[in-house]
Amino acid sequence: MQPQCIERTIMLGVDGPSVLATGAWFKNTLCLTRGDAAFVSRSVGDLDSADACIEHESVARIMLDWQGSPPAAIAHDLHPDFHSTRFAVALAAELEIPAIAVQHHHAHIAALCAEHDVVGPVLGLALDGVGLGTDGTAWGGELLRVEGAASQRLGYLQPLALPGGDRAAREPWRMAASVLHALGRGSEISARFPAQHGSDTIAVVLEKGLNCPQASSMGRVFDAAAGLLGLCLVMTFEAEAAIALEQAATRHVVSHGMPAPVLDAWRVEPDGQLNLLPLLAALAAERDVELGAALFHATLVAALGEWVGRAAEASGLDTIACGGGCFFNQLLSAGLRQNLGQRGLVMLEARQQLPGDTAIALGQAWVARHFLVT
Repeated sequence: MQPQCIERTIMLGVDGPSVLATGAWFKNTLCLTRGDAAFVSRSVGDLDSADACIEHESVARIMLDWQGSPPAAIAHDLHPDFHSTRFAVALAAELEIPAIAVQHHHAHIAALCAEHDVVGPVLGLALDGVGLGTDGTAWGGELLRVEGAASQRLGYLQPLALPGGDRAAREPWRMAASVLHALGRGSEISARFPAQHGSDTIAVVLEKGLNCPQASSMGRVFDAAAGLLGLCLVMTFEAEAAIALEQAATRHVVSHGMPAPVLDAWRVEPDGQLNLLPLLAALAAERDVELGAALFHATLVAALGEWVGRAAEASGLDTIACGGGCFFNQLLSAGLRQNLGQRGLVMLEARQQLPGDTAIALGQAWVARHFLVT
């Protein structure tokens, strides 16, 4: 009898070795593959409390008991400090089976391949908050070539500094300050954000690079846009800034329609980077908040469409798998679907699962199965 902790079953189209995948940090799920099916657990939540970690381990044991024999491998996130990673490594040693690390954004794209039963190569557009990259830096706006267990980074968003590290992910004004500094306008920060603690010194912090890790994160670009428009300076719940930005844009679109993209507001660099600083500079000067939010979405869709279109032409691939939490945004998803369709490209989207981190375990399992048979 199937355990109650299993929330959904996804058919994979082909038999393969059994794998247990332990997911990532946020919205953690686990996934067990058996034959041609993947069984995904309910989410145990974020692994930032003892209770969540205990439940995570309990669900893993329940799924293994149901399996009846050890799987061929345990798959986990690349980040060594996640509880899900540490538990996976310990469990693999206990069962005397391999532990297979899977990069976060590779897993996002692989989850879509698993769901849509795509075995061949795809272009993957992974847009989310943050995940550890293979180079040890923080990723979150990635263009990948994915084929089974193989992933190649073709491009990425121009990295932005995160002043205060993780704090920047909770305080969008810090990302706005980062953008102003990158534009050579650090002297404006304290006047724009006078009520925010640290706004009088953050320009110096950014100049010296003190606790300012770089991240190619689309989530932080959304935060920067919301901060520059004054929509959300400090978040009280997850993704508040991105939600406020989408809602403001939607109000404008309902009343006035979607505006044309801002001209010359992005650059695709020779090394594959997508530079969105010109767009963010335009937002910094925009007085109409709802129009600014709509311009952000319209221009972002156009920029991503060109970026992906160039990669598709260069690679000869026409299937684009789009995953990561940013695709909860309906203006982004619908706009990109239309843009890519006009270019003759097929956009794979999450259907049986959500686009965010609840899909990571499925992607990890998919990659590990391919790794074991290659």
